[in-house]
This record gives sequence, C-alpha cells and structure tokens, in this order.
Amino acid sequence: MTDTAAPEETQFGTFDSEGNYIPRQIVDSDLGGIDIEEAYTSTMVLVEDGQLVEGTVVRVDQDEVLLDIGYKSEGVIPSRELSIRNDVDPSEVVSLGESVEALVITKEDKEGRLVLSKKRAQYERAWGKIEELKEADGVVKGAVIEVVKGGLIVDIGLRGFLPASLVELRRVRDLQPYVGKELEAKIIELDKNRNNVVLSRRAWLEETQKEQRGAFLDNLKPGERRKGVVSSVVNFGAFVDLGGMDGLVHVSELSWKHVDHPSSVVTVGDEIDVEVLEVDLDRERISLSLKATQQDPWQEFASGHRVGELVYGRVTKLVPFGSFVQVGDGIEGLVHISEMSAHHVDLPEQVVTPGEELWVKIIDLDLQRRRISLSIKQAAEGGQVAAEYQEHFGEHAYDTEGNYIGGDETSEGQAAWEEYYAEHGEEGDEATAEGEEGVEYEYVEVEEEVEVEVSEEE
Repeated sequence: MTDTAAPEETQFGTFDSEGNYIPRQIVDSDLGGIDIEEAYTSTMVLVEDGQLVEGTVVRVDQDEVLLDIGYKSEGVIPSRELSIRNDVDPSEVVSLGESVEALVITKEDKEGRLVLSKKRAQYERAWGKIEELKEADGVVKGAVIEVVKGGLIVDIGLRGFLPASLVELRRVRDLQPYVGKELEAKIIELDKNRNNVVLSRRAWLEETQKEQRGAFLDNLKPGERRKGVVSSVVNFGAFVDLGGMDGLVHVSELSWKHVDHPSSVVTVGDEIDVEVLEVDLDRERISLSLKATQQDPWQEFASGHRVGELVYGRVTKLVPFGSFVQVGDGIEGLVHISEMSAHHVDLPEQVVTPGEELWVKIIDLDLQRRRISLSIKQAAEGGQVAAEYQEHFGEHAYDTEGNYIGGDETSEGQAAWEEYYAEHGEEGDEATAEGEEGVEYEYVEVEEEVEVEVSEEE
C-alpha cells in the first residue's frame, strides 16, 4: 500500500518520492498577483495641494521641522509656517514624536520636497469654529501676541485684530501691558476672503457687566460726592474710576481757573474727590466735577469785597476797549477805556502795559455773570482799601480810616501822563478833552466785547 500523505514539514526542505528537493516555504505571498513595485506604491499616502494631513514629528531644526505623514519622503514645515506668531523657535512650537496636523502647500518644490504648513491647517480648522461662534454670537478666547498700529493681535487659532478703542470700556493709551494676557472677546467682523477677523473685548465687557453697571448707576445720584482714581487723561478731560464704572470730568469742570490741558491738573493714579453732576442711565454715562468740591474763588472774592473798594492788581491783557486786570487768584476784571484816566484815552497802552501792577477801584461786581468792572481813574481819586491789602502795603498808602491816599510809586502809564501834562500844561489838557463836552459815555459788557453808547446831554 502506497502512502500518499504529504511529507511532514520540518525546519529544512523535503524530498519528493522521486528524490527531488522541495525547499521549505518561508512566507506566504499576499501580493495577490501584483508585483513588488505596485505593492510598495499602494502603501503610500496620496496627497494633493491644499489637503489636510496628519503625521509625526521626526526632526526639529532651527529653521524647519520634518513630518512623517507616510509619504515617500518626509514633509518639510518651514519655521514661518509653524505658527501665526512671528519669529518663533520651532522647538517652542512642536517636539519630537508629537502628532501634528498640516496642510499641503506643494507636493514637490524645486528641490523635490513635500512642503507643509502647520499654521495654515490651524487656520482652516479655526475658521470653521470661528464662523460657528460668530453665528451663535459666542465668545473667543486667546492670548495677546503682538501690539500693532491701532490695536492688538490675539491668537484665536488665527490672527484676530482687537482695536485699541475696543480693548476696554474706555480707550487705552498704553497697550504693551496686554501682551501675553489671555482675553475674551466678541467677533464683530469676519471676512475669510480678506483674512480679516475683528474682535471687541468692550462688547464682551458691556455684556458681562451690564447688570452690575445698572445697579451701580441706580445707586449714583447727582450732587453726591465720591472718591475716585484717575484712570486716564485725554484732551477733553479726565476719566475717574469710581469703583464700578468710569465717569468723565470734562476739562471745564477740572478747575475754577483756565486749564490749558487736563494733565496740568490731574495725572493717572491720582485719588481725588468728585461731585456727581449727571447720571445718564440710557447711555450709561456719568458726568463728574472736580471744581465743585473746591471753593469757588469768585464766591470767595465777592464775600470779601464790595463795590467802591480799592484793590491791587496786575494788568494781564490789553484790548481795544480797555484792559483786563487780575485782582485775585483766577479773578480778572475789566477796566473800560473810559475808566482808565480822567482825560481822554485813545488806546489803553497810553496808560498801562501788560504786567504792570496798580490800584483799581471796584465799580461793579456781578457774581452771577462772573464779571467785575474796575476803574483806574476812580482809584486815583481815593477810597477805602480792601482789608487784605492794608497790612501788606503799609500805612503810607491809606489813612487811619482805610482811605487810599497814594503811595510813593507811580505807574509807568500815570508817569507818562504826568510828563505829558508837564510839557503841555492846562492847554494840552483842554485840547485833549476838546470835543468831549456834552458827551456822556456808558458801556455795557458783552462777553469780552464792549458796546459804547453815546448820548447828548440835554
């Protein structure tokens, strides 16, 4: 009986019944009838320009990163294509063995390399998410990576622009401290074609703080005095943080004196007392006053002086209709040209010069309109000296009853008139006054202009 069973497989080959050697089978062929080249090609990843791929970081250099995506060669990610941040160190962005998603820029550059971009893959993913958030009126979060002209760049998976005017509830002048900080913001503009994303942190703050602001404004009443800290100084005034919201002190409310620029009165960080002038609930705006917490110099002057008194002042400005004389801190009065001398005066510079100090008499004091009318002519005739000057100028300037009797010094203007009269005598005096007979002058102040009415005496 012939044994037809297959020979037992050993670690060596076998022989058939005719003595032919049969080698041991090492592997089974699983190529399915295709050759080895076709098999190799079929195992490679197929890529196209613009395709998103995923791979493993196999090398990190100073100017590029190699990524194995299963292609016939590793893909190259240039350092400029690693991050939306400028001038980054590749080792700070990726590490060996890390799985990274990238976008195919070109399958083969002039050097035959597969060029990839991590930041563009990130950009594509981010756009989809950002469009969804914009549609849902959501909030994005990201770190500030750069200060640019007009605002900040925020990393939200792509470069989002946050204008300076929309960083806080008020405009911020110094943006540098925000670099590195993580901010939340609303998306207010989105244009993929122009690669334009505009953010607003102020919109997010207004939304999140709306209830708090409402409660704060409800508890704030005009006339109240509050302590606050100057948060910013601008050309038109200063913003003051009241502990819940900012209020504006307009430049006109900073001081009773003239203010050239708010920075001459307050600086950022100053703790000041302010009075609430107005609370606009609809517009959520608070108007404040610093000068309302200080004594009104006009009220103080009016309380300590009366019409008919003599005060000492300094000429500050000459105008065609007279001169202005400072008689107190921030207090100026007008000497009309008709009150400059007992004689006719064509121009105020014939009598006084800017900077000159002299006595004047108060002939009208209007506290409500904040106007004082003064007279050099009537001061020369004498009168009671205001109390604050009596000790300062000594007893030689007035008698025991406080009446002005003149001092040793004569103003330059008055000296000029005396010299004129000495040269021309009474005739010159009469000639100067000629044509004035029968004419009475009355003036009415309108702002800084003066109307002169002439009426014939009957």
